[in-house]
Amino acid sequence: MTAVHVEEAGEQGPVLLCLHGIGSSSAAFAPQLAELSAYVRVVAWDAPGYAKSTDPKGPLDLDGFADAAADLIRERGASAHVLGVSWGGVIALRLAARHPELVDSLIVADSSAGSGTDPAKADAMRQRAAELAELGPREFAERRGPRLVSPDAPPQLVHRVIDTMAASVRLPGYAYAAESMAAADLRPELPAIGAPALVLCGEHDRITGLDASQTLSAALHKTAYVIVKDAGHLANQERPEAFNAWVLSHLRITARIPEAPVSEALTPEQELSSCL
Repeated sequence: MTAVHVEEAGEQGPVLLCLHGIGSSSAAFAPQLAELSAYVRVVAWDAPGYAKSTDPKGPLDLDGFADAAADLIRERGASAHVLGVSWGGVIALRLAARHPELVDSLIVADSSAGSGTDPAKADAMRQRAAELAELGPREFAERRGPRLVSPDAPPQLVHRVIDTMAASVRLPGYAYAAESMAAADLRPELPAIGAPALVLCGEHDRITGLDASQTLSAALHKTAYVIVKDAGHLANQERPEAFNAWVLSHLRITARIPEAPVSEALTPEQELSSCL
């Protein structure tokens, strides 16, 4: 069995499971672990075969990654809200379609219905594993990382994205992830997903782009669509304040979390006392 490493923060409230993009790890969710944990229990994984998680014993397809995420939810309770970025968003959508009883709501950021929607995109995705094998993680990250943020992103963010990718990706996990994306075309199953969804996309996303996020938003029945200004493909890292504010707004509706952080919210007894 693959040992899946997670970073966790927060002690109360519903679970928010965070699924990273294809070139990243739980480190991508540092801003969410730091801020959203005042309201919910944030769980950010290293996908099987990534970063501190062990390598799968055999190939994983999209269902395999979704099932691994489902196991994490079951270990922590009955269900969770699921936040997926890019490839993580594709996993989150398949998770919601495959295990609807486990997904209370979805936050899908800078994602798509999969690379299988376009033969050229699918072919390019399948070529990535060979590129990683040829270049090695560091050079691979240095080539790909800068495109994940907006042109005006601060240099320290660019360096952090590159460092995270270089420390996270390896074979065979990355190859399994790339194939899962190349084979994915979720468009037929999106209308059947019943979980309420928030779809976000960075204004300057050069990877999946606004059109792909709009396709998701249009196909999902219970959805809100937000463009995060002055952000690229990694909106949750580039504009964490705005991104987190939208996530909290979504969770206040879907999970009825309090307006104030858990540490500041009144208990029922305190609320009664304040009314006397």
